[in-house]
Amino acid sequence: MERDSAKSKHPLQRLMDNPWLLLALGFTIPFVSYTLWGWLELWMVPPATLP
Repeated sequence: MERDSAKSKHPLQRLMDNPWLLLALGFTIPFVSYTLWGWLELWMVPPATLP
């Protein structure tokens, strides 16, 4: 009976039931997105002119 309920869960529900995976995603997704954003901002800065 317990095995049937585990198999009948939607894959997204099984993902949301795993707190360690949610913790890892909560750190990884912002880290990657802000890192890419920072690199993009550095790439878009025009070169400084020397006096």
